[in-house]
Amino acid sequence: MSFEEEYQVFLNTHIQSRTGERLRRLKEGHNQAEMLFLKQVWWPIYYHFNYLHPEYEVDDFKDGKRYLDFAYIRPGIRICFEIDGYGPHLKNISRWQFADNLERQNQLVIDGWKVIRFSYDQVKEKPRRCQQIVQQVIGQWLGDELDRTELTYYEKEVLRLAVRKGEAIFPKEVFACLKLSDKTARKVLSQLVAKKMLIPASGTKRVRSYRLGNHIKHPI
Repeated sequence: MSFEEEYQVFLNTHIQSRTGERLRRLKEGHNQAEMLFLKQVWWPIYYHFNYLHPEYEVDDFKDGKRYLDFAYIRPGIRICFEIDGYGPHLKNISRWQFADNLERQNQLVIDGWKVIRFSYDQVKEKPRRCQQIVQQVIGQWLGDELDRTELTYYEKEVLRLAVRKGEAIFPKEVFACLKLSDKTARKVLSQLVAKKMLIPASGTKRVRSYRLGNHIKHPI
């Protein structure tokens, strides 16, 4: 499906499963900034919204409720993605409101969340950089996925390197990082291309750089 079709299914699924304040917050809190994050950052990486929850409710440190723009949740993984707009209301917040926002983020970290924040301008003007950050933070858990595949030690390490970097990797980076000879590094890269886990990113007769294949680039 296209982004628009998948987005509507995603939103409708969460709307139908919510009631009360959770429903109201989703309808009123999910706006242009959040939709743009999904369209320009998330969708080009994964082409689906699995494990992603919009306007996710969490317990507040003051025994109330707070709502995260997006929560990415899998067993052992909890990541909060926040998209912060810039407008007059930010200039008008009180010192105590500012402190409260910091305390909110601190509490999420204490409770085991990773918190990743983007500005609306970043999402709009620099989506590729935002994509790299998302890939890097989620890629920290790629090890569990790779351990269930029949890959050599060096093949797994090359893939982890590619995920951490979030963009094309070069043979010189592989043999520098893994202390391999140029010949061995290129052999490992060729093996991963044959297994469709890497794709040539530049070069024809002699490949100069490689990027992640789709089923590794989209490990979720």
